[in-house]
Amino acid sequence: MPIILPEGLPARHALEAEGVRAHHPEAAAPIRIVLFNLMPRKADTEIQIARLLAGTPYTVELTLAIPDNYVSHTAPASHIGTFYKRWSAIRNASFDALIVTGAPIEHMPFEDVTYWPELTEVFDWAARKVHRSYYICWAAQAALYHFHGVPKHALPQKRFGVYRQTVLRPDHSLFDGLSGRFPVPVSRHTETRSEDLPRGLTVLAASPQSGLCMVEERDRHALYMFNHLEYGADTLAEEYRRDREAGTGIDLPKHYFPCNDPSRMPVNRWLPYARRIFRNWLRDIERERKAAHAASSAA
Repeated sequence: MPIILPEGLPARHALEAEGVRAHHPEAAAPIRIVLFNLMPRKADTEIQIARLLAGTPYTVELTLAIPDNYVSHTAPASHIGTFYKRWSAIRNASFDALIVTGAPIEHMPFEDVTYWPELTEVFDWAARKVHRSYYICWAAQAALYHFHGVPKHALPQKRFGVYRQTVLRPDHSLFDGLSGRFPVPVSRHTETRSEDLPRGLTVLAASPQSGLCMVEERDRHALYMFNHLEYGADTLAEEYRRDREAGTGIDLPKHYFPCNDPSRMPVNRWLPYARRIFRNWLRDIERERKAAHAASSAA
């Protein structure tokens, strides 16, 4: 189905080249999702998230947003000003779901992040106002810290590569149509540990090598994803080259380059699984929307 994007967004052209219908029609009752994009390469993340949302039977309208105090040092100011909404401009708007991306600030205490107070407002708003929230990598850690005081732990070495995750709740609707394991890109300097999770949270998927992958909190309709189903085939390769050029002594990402040869193009083995999980996620949102509409009509 098509995805409704901000008019003129450059990501539309890349998506249309892939066969995605990325335009701005007057669709009837699309699923309205707000994406807080905190990643430095804004356009890449826009494409990655939109690609997964569009590969489903549901029409999605995607709004791009950032906190008021957020300053991007990589994306052009014109791009931010044209295509992104500030939190204060949308806080009273109605959305069905929230997605918050990771951010390359893992080593900072959460309270030292300039936009932390606003981001916690977003977390609290989502827990009250939307059907589903999907927090990615640093955002998952940040939301768990805000809601429950769950700490993040520094890793001795960056956890980096594509790791197979084991589904621990195969009866969960997110995993309909999936087998018991799926690969996912991992790119983290920190981790969240299962022993720090409070009651009421359920570990849905994890790996002995890479740790927690997905955790659900039903009371807040939240999914905490510590890894990156949305990544493109070449995203880890770009991160590897960036870190090499910066002299960080980064190792090759594990289980990623064919024959561990960084000159060879990786294969996006996780894309079919990512599409299925996002499809199931949107299906659950649509079911909740219909149930809420039926309840309000009957009242």
